Amino acid sequence: MSNTDTTTALVSRAVLRDLRATPQKARRVVNLVRGQRADTALNMMKFANQPELGQAIYTLIASAVSNAKQKNPSLRDASELWVVEALVDEGFTMKRYRPRAQGRGFAIDKRSSQVTVVLSDDKNLRTNKNLKASQMQKPKARRKPAVIADKPAPTKAADSLSEKPAPKKAAAKKATAKKAPAKKAATKRKAE
Repeated sequence: MSNTDTTTALVSRAVLRDLRATPQKARRVVNLVRGQRADTALNMMKFANQPELGQAIYTLIASAVSNAKQKNPSLRDASELWVVEALVDEGFTMKRYRPRAQGRGFAIDKRSSQVTVVLSDDKNLRTNKNLKASQMQKPKARRKPAVIADKPAPTKAADSLSEKPAPKKAAAKKATAKKAPAKKAATKRKAE
């Protein structure tokens, strides 16, 4: 990873506000283009599985490419640029209510997103210094559980002689329920 100065690298950004899709759904599409070449990202968004989101993000990346061409007219095409950052933040939330039984109303939140794309001609450029290049391109690998070995594993011969299986515990017996005494009030009335 090379630490390049942001003044020498070409950096262009584009922001899409008030995208009518939840941030969770928008992140699924935006995660596909992070770390890709800009022309590859445009192709991926043209044929995305979610056409509405793909079209919106395609337009956003194309806007960022044209911003980069405006900054540097010697730029030939999108193949010279990389998507170094692609962020999805939460936008406004519209509150709606659905009528339900017995006069109740259940709340429905119609969420929106804000998508930011940063393009650069340097693949390893990070505008946020807290993020490393390895974090941006691939998810973290899961840790393997640690194996704790206090004793060396015994051999079969030593195991059969020295260790005997632990005796099974007997299940606890439940006490039988006691019968309640019969009511005496009924017998008193008959006697009177």
